[in-house]
Order: sequence, then structure tokens, then C-alpha cells
Amino acid sequence: QVQLVESGGGLVQAGGSLRLSCAASGRTFSSYAIGWFRQAPGKEREFAEAISRSGGSTYYADSVKGRFTISRDNAKNTVYLQMNSLKPEDTAVYYCAAGARTWSDSRRMYGYDYWGQGTQVTVSS
Repeated sequence: QVQLVESGGGLVQAGGSLRLSCAASGRTFSSYAIGWFRQAPGKEREFAEAISRSGGSTYYADSVKGRFTISRDNAKNTVYLQMNSLKPEDTAVYYCAAGARTWSDSRRMYGYDYWGQGTQVTVSS
């Protein structure tokens, strides 16, 4: 079992940056691939970026390509999402998820066993 807590969200102007953190409990953090998803009001939750257990592989959505960077520090049981060049359309609740069944499934919500509560990111125009 693992518990996930997101932090780092807030209000930022367009073009600004935020760094989100996903902190995991337990000793098995390194056993999990981690994904970031986001959900805007009235929209379905969508995939943003994922990182493999070792950190050696990543997936990213076209919508965040070149702007968001995922990384992990297994010693700190934490995954980060560095968000640069933020746009108003990035406004959403951001969730981290752990435990993808397979690496290819890490881009899908159904691929994960555990979810955090989310952190709000609001980008003003």
C-alpha cells in the first residue's frame, strides 16, 4: 500500500512556473511508476506525464511537451512535476498516481492502483 500527497499548486500568471510534488509514504516508493494527471472543470481527467520506476523512461502528453518535466527522487520518496511556460488552459486539479500495471499502461487512468487527493493549479491570463 502507498499513500500519495500532492503539493505545490497555486495561482500563477501565464508564462510563469510551478513545481508540483508528489510525496509517497512507505518503503516501496521505488517499486512504482508514477503518473501525473489533470482535470479541468467540466472536463475528463487527462494524462499529463509519467515516469518509470527507475526514472529512466518517461511519457508525456502532447499538450505539455516541452513545458513540463517529470522527475523523481526515490531517496526522498518524491516525484516532481516542473511546470514552465504555463498557460490558462493548464488550469486544473493535478493528481499523482502510483502503481501502473505495465509501463505502456502508465498513460491510462485504469493502469494505476493508488491516487492522491490532488492540488489546484490556476493560471491567470
